Amino acid sequence: MQMLQDKVALITGANSGIGKETAKLFAREGAKVVITGRRQDVLDAAVKEIGDGALGICSDVASIGDHQRLAAAVGERFGAIDIYMANAGVIELSPSADVTEEEYDRHFAINTRGVFFGVQTMAPLIRDGGNIIVTSSLAATKILPQHTVYAGSKAALAAFAKNWALEFKERRIRVNILSPGPVETEILGKLGVSEADRPAFERHMADLIPAGRMGHPSELARAALFLASETFVNGLELLVDGGMSLT
Repeated sequence: MQMLQDKVALITGANSGIGKETAKLFAREGAKVVITGRRQDVLDAAVKEIGDGALGICSDVASIGDHQRLAAAVGERFGAIDIYMANAGVIELSPSADVTEEEYDRHFAINTRGVFFGVQTMAPLIRDGGNIIVTSSLAATKILPQHTVYAGSKAALAAFAKNWALEFKERRIRVNILSPGPVETEILGKLGVSEADRPAFERHMADLIPAGRMGHPSELARAALFLASETFVNGLELLVDGGMSLT
């Protein structure tokens, strides 16, 4: 039997990377999957990849109004959801001296505020016994160069999730944190790593990771599937980093 048979999963920021791979895996495991992103054309392409009746809804996690519209649309279509994965995020690397007010606000609007109000808005839709997965980052607990603002925006998520795990105990909703290390996704290009520089960058990262390589989105998807499945795990921060946290 499929692990998520007849479940409904809503994954934010799932038009690429970890979110998209997770959506594909959840669909293969029997879930009805709703994904969000800020560009409908990219969402439509992702929906075709995911298949199995996936639904893409254009939504910006930085907007409380968009959260409310998303909740209304999903509630009308499905009635309720079983899994909410707050995955959407942004990363821009800068030394603290160079961080602009706009860069700071963008990180906290998407990575922190977006997660908080996403959970607040979607919680009434989550069935009792359902679960929430919050995507954080190794950077929240390990000091990495030029990650200060990004790390700060992600560090709050562990506090949110652990408080929610207790707040939702009467409804038996589990809340866990997925914290990736370096992963091979499109985000490398957004960090300024060109295709020409990518092999050297990956070799450098491999030297820092006991596993000897960067992670793949499919490996993070399998970790998310574990958290979304029927387990006794609650309030856990799961580091999926190839052992980089040990170095």
